[in-house]
Amino acid sequence: MQEIRTKLGQSGRIVIPTQYRRKLGLKSGDEIIMHLDDEGLHLYTPAQAVARAQALVRRYIPAERSLSEELISERREEAVRE
Repeated sequence: MQEIRTKLGQSGRIVIPTQYRRKLGLKSGDEIIMHLDDEGLHLYTPAQAVARAQALVRRYIPAERSLSEELISERREEAVRE
């Protein structure tokens, strides 16, 4: 997508251009997550943030292993012991 320049408005507001909002599926009132690091300010939808976290975890956990299934199994075993 092309680079777009915009100006900082009153109270530090930034307008996200229409084509970007459409691409991200954003509507007025939707939640976005902001992250600041040495490279700059990054904006994510909650779904993008979850997908990013999953990708980071997946680098260390083999695809055939399900952490959620392991957790559920452990909780069921604990419930039986109680």
